[in-house]
Amino acid sequence: RKHPLEIPPPSEKDWLKDDEEDFFLQDPDRKRDALPQPFRMINKLVMLVFENAVEIIERREMLREAQKLKVQPTKCFPTAEFQVTGRANCLAVSGKYIFVGLSVGLAAFKVSDCKEVCAWDAVKMEICAIHALDLGNERHVLLAVDEMGLVWLFCFHKESFLLVKVLNEVEDISKRSTCVEVVLSPGGDYAGVLLQGNTKPWLEIYRLPKDSWLKEMEKSPGAAAGLACRERRSSCTSAADIFLLQESAVSANKADAKLSLPVLLLKVKPPKPITGSSFKSPLDALKKVDDGSMLGLGYNHLIKDSQWEQQEAIFRSTYREYLQVEGERESKEEIPRHATFHFLLPSRILQVGPEMKVQPDVPAGISVHWDGSHNLCLYLLNCPLKEKVDSDPKPDVVWPCAAPIACSAVSSCSRYLALACEDATITIWDKHLGYPLSVTAILEERLIRSIHFL
Repeated sequence: RKHPLEIPPPSEKDWLKDDEEDFFLQDPDRKRDALPQPFRMINKLVMLVFENAVEIIERREMLREAQKLKVQPTKCFPTAEFQVTGRANCLAVSGKYIFVGLSVGLAAFKVSDCKEVCAWDAVKMEICAIHALDLGNERHVLLAVDEMGLVWLFCFHKESFLLVKVLNEVEDISKRSTCVEVVLSPGGDYAGVLLQGNTKPWLEIYRLPKDSWLKEMEKSPGAAAGLACRERRSSCTSAADIFLLQESAVSANKADAKLSLPVLLLKVKPPKPITGSSFKSPLDALKKVDDGSMLGLGYNHLIKDSQWEQQEAIFRSTYREYLQVEGERESKEEIPRHATFHFLLPSRILQVGPEMKVQPDVPAGISVHWDGSHNLCLYLLNCPLKEKVDSDPKPDVVWPCAAPIACSAVSSCSRYLALACEDATITIWDKHLGYPLSVTAILEERLIRSIHFL
């Protein structure tokens, strides 16, 4: 040969694989013990599964150790239970009693021993919501809403239910309204019921004659009859006796003495949309204003329909491209709206005349705002009673806001009022002093659904 023998350069097929790089460190006697394909691939997959499993186990152990370092919540287990007839839909606690709304009526239980003390099933109605309040002297007022939207007003005295009135009961079924929300004022002096009719909602405020109830219940033989009936029911065990006693309970409920009925004070309807003015001169508009000492709802103005139409045309021509992106409303039918209302104690905001008696712990007015409205309307409750309740009373105080009010809340002491608008601005008002304490703006594109004091 012309040239000496040389080692040829390694080619790609002769390169060492990853699993063969440390082959020279292995035992020469085990050279032939290496697994052939496809067993080496299977071995790699099995080892990969084990490695992933070990990583998952280690991660879970770390999370378990971190969870142990956190403060663990206290686990509460039931200490007692009570049996009900039918299905329990809702409950409310007032004083030393638990009132349960059932699929067949109402039931009252003692908090101390969870034993049933009274049941009301005269109409076999299904109760969907209960609001109860302790009036003192072993008296409790209850507002129960059934499956048909009727509001039942009860007075619970000496372990007996006394039906006072069905607030929204009408003879004509076509004119029946359903209850949307009920609220009892602190102290039980007033009750508010938000009703929904066929087309529009409205708010009714009732004054509860709780002082008259105490005198009438002391003289009422119906409570004693109901108490005797319950004692017989608790002492009997046979099915026949229970059936007879249930029949006597129904008759006792129907034979309750008549109590004083609640008095309807206000019937507030949603604000009407602002339309063009029909006044010919400013003097005609000023005649509609009472005394000019407060802001109104904006109905007494001098803007004509033609001016509204011209402003609408200018707005649409200026922002045409944005309106096309968002899309226009297909229908302009009025959607039933919801109202949020609170009972307010006397304060500087609610100016009461000197001829009216004001108690510091009795609500003097209510605040109402409807969905989509900029105005917070305040109405006085201690006004002299009229023979016919005004179907559309004017608010005594109006607070206009820069944006529609989304939700509101009143503190437990009834001194502070929080208003959250649709522009994500929260304002805290001091009702005693009559000025805002703080204004907070939340991040943009955030809609506030509810607000609460802690």
